Amino acid sequence: MGKKLESNFKNMVLVLFAVTFVASAAVGVVNAFTADKIALAKQNKQVEAIRQVVAEFDNDPMAEADTVRMPDGGELVFFPATKNGQPVGTAVKTYTNNGFSGFVSIMVGFNPDGSVYNYSVLEHKETPGLGSKMDVWFTKGSKGDITGKTPGTTGLSVSKDGGDVDAITAATISSRAFLDAVNRAAKALADKQK
Repeated sequence: MGKKLESNFKNMVLVLFAVTFVASAAVGVVNAFTADKIALAKQNKQVEAIRQVVAEFDNDPMAEADTVRMPDGGELVFFPATKNGQPVGTAVKTYTNNGFSGFVSIMVGFNPDGSVYNYSVLEHKETPGLGSKMDVWFTKGSKGDITGKTPGTTGLSVSKDGGDVDAITAATISSRAFLDAVNRAAKALADKQK
């Protein structure tokens, strides 16, 4: 058998350093192998979200994307969609930091007239079974349906705040956050088109 290391402070620090170095090197190698795949998966998710939130298009909205930095440091990304050279809508990747658990990111699609076509929730950490219902609560035909509504002209806020949208049951904060993201996108899109 090999010689056993003496248990002293210097040896413990050296062993701890060696274990930490090997573990961090392993994480770095795994990250290097998976970074491209993760980026591709995020891009595919974004492309699919664009397809869900605007009418059928034949251009490449990703290639025509335009990013606008917001005063709070966040970014909105606009993806114009056209068919046969005619605008069919704009998908906007928007966000809010006002969710019950913080950050919420959605892709919301607007018709050329500014009304909501559809949306897709991209990221959130809302409470499962409550705020997490935002992925279906505001869709066409559901209780909190926002499709066809034009932010700025209709009460695109929860009914508790005087609006005409039913909040998710027991998740008013998440509902307000979702609508904040939609209204942020609508305002930025209207400002952009001026």
